[in-house]
Parts: sequence; C-alpha cells; structure tokens
Amino acid sequence: MVKQGPRPLVICGPSGSGKSTLLKKLFKEFPDTFGFSVSHTTRKPRPGEENAVHYHFVSVEEMQAAIENGEFIETAVFSGNMYGTSKQAVENVQHQGKVCVLDIEIEGVKQVRNSDRLNPLLVFINPPSVAELERRLRGRQTETEESLQKRLNTARVEIEYGTTTGNFDVVIHNNNLKQAYADLRDFIVRELETQQGQGINVSLNRVPLADD
Repeated sequence: MVKQGPRPLVICGPSGSGKSTLLKKLFKEFPDTFGFSVSHTTRKPRPGEENAVHYHFVSVEEMQAAIENGEFIETAVFSGNMYGTSKQAVENVQHQGKVCVLDIEIEGVKQVRNSDRLNPLLVFINPPSVAELERRLRGRQTETEESLQKRLNTARVEIEYGTTTGNFDVVIHNNNLKQAYADLRDFIVRELETQQGQGINVSLNRVPLADD
C-alpha cells in the first residue's frame, strides 16, 4: 500500500489538548513538507467544518461497508461516533511526496503501531490538566453536558495511555504553546533530517513564523 517515502506522522491527544493549533503552526512554517490525512467520521459536521476538508462525513452504513471492504488502516469509536483513516487518504498525501499527518484516537494508534508498512512517528500531545481541558471544551460551546463528561472521561484514559513509557516516540507537554511547538518542531525536524540522510526525499523548506 505505502511506497517508500517519509514516515507518516501520527498526532494523538485528548480533545482540547491543542493538537489543531500545533498542527496549524507546523503546516504554516513548513508549507511544502506535510499533507493532512483526511479522516472519515460518522459524526455531524460542526459549524464551519467542510466535507472532504476537515473530515469525510459519512453515514454509519457507508462507514461499515468501507470497513468490511478493507479500505481502512485504522478505525475507532469515540463518543458514540465512528472514525477511521482510509488507505486512500494516506496514499493521496504520499503520492505528493509529503509527510502524511494522521490526527487519530488512541484506539487507532494501537492499530497503526502494529503496521509494518506505515512505520509512523508517534507523538502524544499532553494537556496541562483535565481541569484545563474542561475549561477549553466548555469555551467551545459545542458540547452538551453529557458529551462533555464523556470526552473528559475518555481524556483521562488517553492521558494515562499516552504518557506511559514506550507507547509514543515523544510526549509533548502543552503547558505553554510556544514551548510545546518548539519541542514538537525540533523533534520532527531531527527525525526528517535523519530520514534525509537515509536517502528519503522530503522538503524542509521553512517560512519563518511571525512570533519567531
């Protein structure tokens, strides 16, 4: 399925941990390096989300049929909704010669860790605390109380798994956004420079950020 190229980058962390903000900065600083794997989900779009941009929004029936057809690398159920990364989504990015970024849940991470073909870099974004997560999630005003509590309960399990030694290549502690981004960027650049030394072609062209 996967041709020789840059190792995919798996980013995992609880909802509200700051994954999206960190990824936006990464894509902005290295515009030629990364491509986002667009996941499938059965949940409804949030305000401002576009189909095939933020997610492929599909029905439960469509998702189940695709899983049965072997179209997914990983799937997971989160807060009552199905999520998954399709083989096609990863191939679409790799065909562009870019590092494929997968923003997936813990259950998906467990599946891709066992994939000899993917051989991904695994990064866990650790939030300051569950209390801070709750504050951020409430600030979004997109959750019911029931769904919020489900997310917080899930977050506790994710943090325990994510911070356990050996489950991820690196844990980024997002107590301070600037420092967290510097830690993430430095880890990824080191890894990609190592891959370049192994003959893998990947761009590291950089655009300085405003806060540099």
